Amino acid sequence: MEEKPVVLVTGSSRGIGLATAERMADAGFSIVLNGKKDSPALQAAEERLLNLGAKVLTLPFDISDTTRHEGVLHAVIERFGRIDCLVNNAGISVRSRGDLLDISEESFDEQIAVNLRAHFFLTQRIARWMIANPTNSYRSIITISSSNAEAASTTRGEYCIAKSALSMMTKLFAVRLADENIHVFEIRPGLIATDMTRPVRDAYESRLSNGFSPINRWGQPADVANAVETLATGKLPFATGEAIHVDGGLLISRY
Repeated sequence: MEEKPVVLVTGSSRGIGLATAERMADAGFSIVLNGKKDSPALQAAEERLLNLGAKVLTLPFDISDTTRHEGVLHAVIERFGRIDCLVNNAGISVRSRGDLLDISEESFDEQIAVNLRAHFFLTQRIARWMIANPTNSYRSIITISSSNAEAASTTRGEYCIAKSALSMMTKLFAVRLADENIHVFEIRPGLIATDMTRPVRDAYESRLSNGFSPINRWGQPADVANAVETLATGKLPFATGEAIHVDGGLLISRY
């Protein structure tokens, strides 16, 4: 069995996921990388982590295909013999922003399948394994949601609905798994400079120029990764079910 703790970070070929994988490698974890499919970006991520001296298992799979989850877990256990942390990071934005009254069933269903259902059943499967294989090591499940879990955006309502449901998912698993010594958290990123936000960068630059948030800048993937590392290494041992805002104070009620 691998002596180091092991983390699976979904959607870790770039952006927040890759920054998280790198930060966890620095913290002494062996890394399971994931992308929807094999790609130059995923291969480059693997190379970067290997150069950091981490042990790496790269598993291209679509998280929304729940029939793959059992095989993914088997591959992780076969390679490392353990899994100590799951970071539910993979996700998609809406295909196009528009009026709430014009959201299609296809767009709604896609958001639920990828941004909610996939995370629920992957969490369920890995939690079952953890329960069946108890240990004294610290274990955690961390879900990356969004400030839109709380802040309504009518131009991408289906995204907001899926992300808000992740908040309840976190609370439910936190209550269920507390007796099993598995800590469950949600992280809500705000305005983070990633490929997902590139299409709306100009619009948010304008908002930043008018004082968008108390810490008035773009967040970086590393800002989220630092929060994940804090939670995954047990630095908050008397906490579970909490939502950690990494948003520059965006959601603080103020006037």
